[in-house]
Amino acid sequence: MQTVFSIAIDALAYGMVLFVISIGLSVTMGLMRVVNLAHGAFAMIGGYIASYAVRDLGLAYGFAVLLAVFATIIIAIPVERLLYRRIYGAPELTQVLMTIGITFCVIGIANYVFGPTLKTIPLPEHLRGPVDLGFRSIAAHKLFAIGCGATVALALWYLIERTSFGVKLRASVDNASMAAALGVRTQVVYAASFAVAVGLAAFGGVVGAELLPIEPYYALRYMVTFLVVVSVGGAGSIAGALLACLLLGGIDTTGRYLMPEYGEFFFYLAVIVIVSFFPRGLLGKAN
Repeated sequence: MQTVFSIAIDALAYGMVLFVISIGLSVTMGLMRVVNLAHGAFAMIGGYIASYAVRDLGLAYGFAVLLAVFATIIIAIPVERLLYRRIYGAPELTQVLMTIGITFCVIGIANYVFGPTLKTIPLPEHLRGPVDLGFRSIAAHKLFAIGCGATVALALWYLIERTSFGVKLRASVDNASMAAALGVRTQVVYAASFAVAVGLAAFGGVVGAELLPIEPYYALRYMVTFLVVVSVGGAGSIAGALLACLLLGGIDTTGRYLMPEYGEFFFYLAVIVIVSFFPRGLLGKAN
């Protein structure tokens, strides 16, 4: 039972970290129709900034998280305006080539500015130790990651499904010209959606640094993982992304606990099986 409980907690924490980072990619792919393979690069930027803020500037962890999120968004704004706007509605191959190019540029610049070494983000005292539940102790940072994932899921669902901004976003996706004729500023809506997606990527990169370490090739190492999560859950589906992250996180964690020599074999085997039966993802919608 102790092993089962450990696997469950680790799988839940890992799945929630994947969700926080990947949900922004799900938004850009499913709602904005942009295959953004540079999404992991923004998570990497957030992690580098947070590491610098805590280790070199001596800022508190909470301030470092906020700085990482807002600084990453500020960096992403001109990138969206100058580059991403050129590929909205473009063929998918064009989007893939553009965003992969952005990924390599971000990796090169980040390694030049911050150095080509693994970056740690020191946790505050209350997140370092275990939390005693009476029958078992759990690492505080794992509970923190789980709480962040649940909060992001609820907040994003409310934003898209229950606010006027969400209505404008969905209208812009369904019929941009009609939405513009009705007074919706579609370019502003896309820019704001992109900022939210980038901010979530940066936030996930910082919160999940204990499970997905920030290293020089972070953006490439986890590019496929983030893309797979979105594909399995169904692009644009918050519930689908959450379900995919929890399912794949559980399978990957269980495999690593019981048969670590197989590496990520069970993770990708599960992906193949799921995609074979659900080509549009677990909760994906027909175009």
